[in-house]
Amino acid sequence: MNVSDAVQRRASVRAFKPDLPPAPVVRAILENAARAPSGGNLQPWHVHALAGEPLAQLLHLVATDPMQDAPEYAVYPPDLWEPYRTRRWRNAEQLYAALGIPREDRVARLQQMQKNATFFGAPVGIFLSVDRRVGPPQWADLGIYLQTVMLLATEQGLDTCAQEYWAFRSQPVRRFLGLPPERMLFAGLALGWRDESAPVNQWRTERDAFEAWGEMRGF
Repeated sequence: MNVSDAVQRRASVRAFKPDLPPAPVVRAILENAARAPSGGNLQPWHVHALAGEPLAQLLHLVATDPMQDAPEYAVYPPDLWEPYRTRRWRNAEQLYAALGIPREDRVARLQQMQKNATFFGAPVGIFLSVDRRVGPPQWADLGIYLQTVMLLATEQGLDTCAQEYWAFRSQPVRRFLGLPPERMLFAGLALGWRDESAPVNQWRTERDAFEAWGEMRGF
């Protein structure tokens, strides 16, 4: 599989098979992804990968812990403006339509949202954290590392779902992992093999045409 194929294959999978990928494969993905670009070679990422009993213990802890009042950081800016507001709205509408959940069924929507707290049934849950004292350049480095992990996982025939949801459930995760106060939980990553029969995995997000966000000069 080449890089272009991996980019096209990668998607946010929201239903996984229970089969556990081999530990050496998971470690190789996480380790090789550290070749991602990093300004000044700061390598600001911190990674915890959980499976088996440790993952089950954490998910039980999360299930019994109340939702925190505020996330670790603002996942979206307040009062989103165009075109971002419409893109986010369409994404949510298409996701729930793929699941057959109407707009007015708030209970079903909340139940689907709660599946984030189980990594959508994935057998591996990965947490990424970063020092609170770093700035936007290091956050960009962390994002590049995360994308590299996802593409390497795709190369191995695995699937992923990056979840900023965990910024809203950071407290029980912090306690379980023993994160120091200066470390911010940035995101979780579900890892495993997709359940091809799940309707939610038949849906793909849209992307705007190049002309909506890009331009080329001098070519």
